Amino acid sequence: MIKVLHTGPFSVNTLIVSLNENKVFIVDPASCAFCKDENIISSYLLQNNLDPIAIVLTHGHFDHVSGLSYLRKIYPNIPILIHEKDKNMIGKNSQELQGLFLSYMGFEDFLSEVSDLPEATSFLEENKTLFQCFDSGIGSEIPSELKEWLILHTPGHTEGSVCLYNKSKKILISGDTLFYLSYGRTDLFGGSDNKMKKSLYRLSKEIDFCTKVFPGHERFDFELKENF
Repeated sequence: MIKVLHTGPFSVNTLIVSLNENKVFIVDPASCAFCKDENIISSYLLQNNLDPIAIVLTHGHFDHVSGLSYLRKIYPNIPILIHEKDKNMIGKNSQELQGLFLSYMGFEDFLSEVSDLPEATSFLEENKTLFQCFDSGIGSEIPSELKEWLILHTPGHTEGSVCLYNKSKKILISGDTLFYLSYGRTDLFGGSDNKMKKSLYRLSKEIDFCTKVFPGHERFDFELKENF
């Protein structure tokens, strides 16, 4: 089961993905004080007695990472995973790159929400599973269901954009790579229209038809059709 919470400045689809028992992982937490929704994710988790074992970032843009600091206060040891090519969008100097995006969009008032963010714990790697990407030191505590989630490196929106694919359950978490009848913008720093086209072509070849897609914004839980 995947619960979708609409959070942050651009109504990001923050995902709570169920694993075994009460364990879940969080994808793209965007809640923040600026939007007056900073506790929406933690409240949902607490009310439903859920134990978050990781935060997984499909990419590093400000609207997808603004909830990191607050969640780390509530869950101080929770691992944070991102692709290495987007690692500088979070961490102690995150305001440097985030400031470029925000200035370009005329949204500088948001910079305080994405400054000095927590560092990545480990990195998402192409064709590895979420299970394999965890720090080996805590491997015995990692739910085996994470072996079902494959990381696909899909640059275009950012250099480090990824999708998460669960072939057995026919679910694709696409971040801002793929939307319903559209795809993520490529004009921001690190974006590339050519790389986006290659990533979309890859998805069209590797993802099974009738797979349910959970993108980073807008309509969620739609299915890929044969004319994709």
